[in-house]
Amino acid sequence: MKILLLEHPRSFNPGRCNDIANTPLASCLLSGYVAGLLDSQGHEVLIVEGYLDQLSYQEISTIISDFRPDILGVHMVYHWQDDHDLYAFLQQIKYDVPYITAFGFYPTIAWEDLLEKCLAMDSVIVGEPEVTFAELTEAVACGVYPDNLPGLAVRSRVGCQRREIIADLNTLPFPIRTEALYRLGEVNILGSRGCYGGCTFCYINPFYGQGSLWRGRSPENIIAEIDGIIAERGIRSFYFTDPNFFGPGQRGQDRALQLAALFRMRDIHFGIEARVNDIHDRTIEALADAGLRHILIGLESGKDSSLKRMNKLTTVNQNEEAIKILRKYGMEPNIGFIMFEPDSSLDDLRTNFEFLQRNNLLKNLSVTANVLYHNQIVLKGTPAYRQLQSAGRLAVQPASTYEGVPSFENSQVAVLAELMRQMTNIIFISMDDIWSGRATQQNHSTSGALNRLLVKTFDDHLQYMKAGRQISKEQIAFYADDFGKKVHSILTTA
Repeated sequence: MKILLLEHPRSFNPGRCNDIANTPLASCLLSGYVAGLLDSQGHEVLIVEGYLDQLSYQEISTIISDFRPDILGVHMVYHWQDDHDLYAFLQQIKYDVPYITAFGFYPTIAWEDLLEKCLAMDSVIVGEPEVTFAELTEAVACGVYPDNLPGLAVRSRVGCQRREIIADLNTLPFPIRTEALYRLGEVNILGSRGCYGGCTFCYINPFYGQGSLWRGRSPENIIAEIDGIIAERGIRSFYFTDPNFFGPGQRGQDRALQLAALFRMRDIHFGIEARVNDIHDRTIEALADAGLRHILIGLESGKDSSLKRMNKLTTVNQNEEAIKILRKYGMEPNIGFIMFEPDSSLDDLRTNFEFLQRNNLLKNLSVTANVLYHNQIVLKGTPAYRQLQSAGRLAVQPASTYEGVPSFENSQVAVLAELMRQMTNIIFISMDDIWSGRATQQNHSTSGALNRLLVKTFDDHLQYMKAGRQISKEQIAFYADDFGKKVHSILTTA
């Protein structure tokens, strides 16, 4: 069988350039893992990087015509709206492709919407795609379009029976990587799946299904993949896309120490993502000595009551201790932070702001622009979505039920959230060429001036509101326009 896996083109929305990613980084290897399993079973597989290779749908259509796949699998990445361009494209090429399916985080949660709105799709794979895709391929090879396959959603069947998660990730063949993925510089690698946490805003475990757990590949299995990449490509820079690099408890720490010992012998550099309660001095020292250079930790808040609302199962003290340990070993963490949650008060915002200042997290413009804006994005399938919807506090647009827009309990928090969204978008758009590497880096004083402006603007407006003064929705545009002029002045006088 011939299978084409499409990473579809995605558009840029300047109004939402500062929103967090709506699919976890781990999803970047989904097509590769599907391809790896199908290839091991003797099928001919082609991955088309429509996004990374900046292909037009016309160019993709030509590739499909030349390859003539029996199955087209589309890895769908949600970007805040129905993708009518993709739907139209699939309808256009449907006559040349016997079977079309979709997979990924977005399709898993929004499969009913997709099957209703995109008639070209024959099915949607729900959850981990590898085994379901392989069984689907075998069925289609026999001339059967299955409607009762676990993990496969179809129009002719009500509901979708979830497939059991892959218990032993070592049984999966290594993912096939495209040239586009290798061009990223760092090689993305997945050492584990799932998370032992239960944050209300997170869609990691809802993707894997009820009762999903953190599952780690063995250190030996991971190092075999790394050794193969070093031998084939000579690349020694890696990024672990696991939402939670560390497993739970002491076993997780011991596994990380085993990995550190293996990494140390190979002269590699790598990055990871982790929960703050897993940042232990001894383990970070070993990982840093083995080449750890970058880390993302989810702080989310500087207030314990907010962390409790999010079910983070962490504390502010743990947040601060993790920062200290990482800096002790020369690492400035990239941080996840939710400044504006639906139940935030102005006091919560002040506590968050003081936490960021106290821990020197407002010194870098790219970080500052993120943490002073980020509101809680509410995606379907998460506990937060269900809670807010049942409370009548979630607006869901007919165009896409995947993301809900929560109502803030405090109207002035809502105003400040919108004001900061517009202001930080001005920063992101103004600095896009610099941060993307397309233009020469601005000098340090310019970046510092913009950073100070953004911090002062947030502080001034928060103080104004806490003093009991109101900012109307109509005034948001005025303040944002004034901020834009100040940014322009700093950039043009640099």
